[in-house]
Amino acid sequence: MAVDSILASMAVRVLGATTLARDLGKWQGDQGRGDEPRDADRAGDDRGGRRKLSVPAYRALADSVRLLVLDGRIPIGVALPSERDLAAVLELSRTTITSAYAVLREEGYLQSRQGSRSTVALPAVVGGAGRSGGVARTAASFRAVSADEEGSAPPVDLTCAAMSAAVPQVQAAFASALEELPAHLAGHGMEPAGIEVLRRAVADRYCRRGLPTEPEQIMITSGAQQALVLLLGLLTAPGERVLIDHPTYTNAIEAIRRAGARPVPVPLRLSEQGWDLDGIRSSARQTAARLAYLIPDFHNPTGFCLDEPGRAELVEIARETSMTLIVDETMMDLGLDMDAPPPVASFARGPGRAQVITVGSASKAFWPGLRIGWIRAETSMIGALVASRSAQDLGTAVLEQLATVPLIEGAELVLPQRREQLRRRRGALLEAVAEELPQWRCQVGSGGMALWFQLPAPMSTALAATAPYHGVLLAAGPRFGVEGALERYVRLPYALDEESLRAGVRGVAAAYRALDGGVERVRPAMVV
Repeated sequence: MAVDSILASMAVRVLGATTLARDLGKWQGDQGRGDEPRDADRAGDDRGGRRKLSVPAYRALADSVRLLVLDGRIPIGVALPSERDLAAVLELSRTTITSAYAVLREEGYLQSRQGSRSTVALPAVVGGAGRSGGVARTAASFRAVSADEEGSAPPVDLTCAAMSAAVPQVQAAFASALEELPAHLAGHGMEPAGIEVLRRAVADRYCRRGLPTEPEQIMITSGAQQALVLLLGLLTAPGERVLIDHPTYTNAIEAIRRAGARPVPVPLRLSEQGWDLDGIRSSARQTAARLAYLIPDFHNPTGFCLDEPGRAELVEIARETSMTLIVDETMMDLGLDMDAPPPVASFARGPGRAQVITVGSASKAFWPGLRIGWIRAETSMIGALVASRSAQDLGTAVLEQLATVPLIEGAELVLPQRREQLRRRRGALLEAVAEELPQWRCQVGSGGMALWFQLPAPMSTALAATAPYHGVLLAAGPRFGVEGALERYVRLPYALDEESLRAGVRGVAAAYRALDGGVERVRPAMVV
């Protein structure tokens, strides 16, 4: 084998046969189209007690694998199991597996290179629009058109999972900040680590959550997004791999790419509302990823929450693989059906412990316009981040930092009302979708600001491109994944008031009906 082939094969993640069999589930029960089989195996012979169907086993298997790819549950670039291994696990002939892989190659879902394993891919016609960011341009262009057209109603914006301000409390916080501001005017006001009073307030809140923290372990940033960008700049180098949830927060994916790193998706187990910890462990080992970015607290976009045993295991995986965890807690305050478990970092204690860095924000709980975020890490890490920050800015605005202090200190007076508001809005959204779009499916998470809906067909990009013509803006599913996957999903936030949500769903339903005759009518030409 040539040297370049050897190096290529070393860099490829391999999906185990047992893992693929688990993800396939009851694939033999999928309805088929009556194709003639190429071999004796049918999805329904009595070898494994399977139901007899008209579709041959190789075709049913290929169809099921294709859906896993489109759903992002098999990441792009991953190598499928060998034909021999998969045949043994699924109790099928090797000829059946060979035929299924051949179908996937013909359709563009599998790529082969001499001397290397076959890896998962997306045909250009499926993935092109989702990869290009075209939906973001569509949303921006329709916002601009609505602003220019006098008297036209603005579209319902379902691209943003962010609420308006908790008005009385935020107003009072800024009034208090203006009273405190004169004490800071004698200095230059540039504090790269943040003003001490806010760092102490954030540290004290971690202490109340069971994670002892000193102000010196806190760095205040201009939002959680800047916190992630600073960490990526310090902890990654071009070409290095960063493990991510799949799906995950779209701007995090963009930040990883702009840092020159490569996001490595590890699919969530959507049906189980959980994380694939075995997948995280094997991915970390196979890719030698030094860093992972995860959202275990009311995950964006699914709303799922990782339980305490899962957090303990995640920290152990990080320790075993020498992988640093960046834990995004921006949704932590928004538990609607449960309180957030203890911070992931609280499980990383003792000698040889894993390095867990926590990112937080005041945006989701109080007001995005504050642009206040923070990093909790070891003091040495905070020192390195402060030293590197001058390339971006020299600190966060003092007035906004002062306004955030009473909000954090009085969080438990504000949050119950915010959570109840979100519960009502989530209920209104679910009712509207059940009425207007009964074909859509959703595993309702225990918190956060959005629901992650499964569509009957891979049409998310087309739907997002069509929706503005019906008065609503959407972010397509592929924006929350990599390489154009997740075309069968769409995120619907419930941050708006109930009436706006109902109007938005009516617009989405109208767009969905417009596509009922076929997605091809609004291929990339509609994405402007």
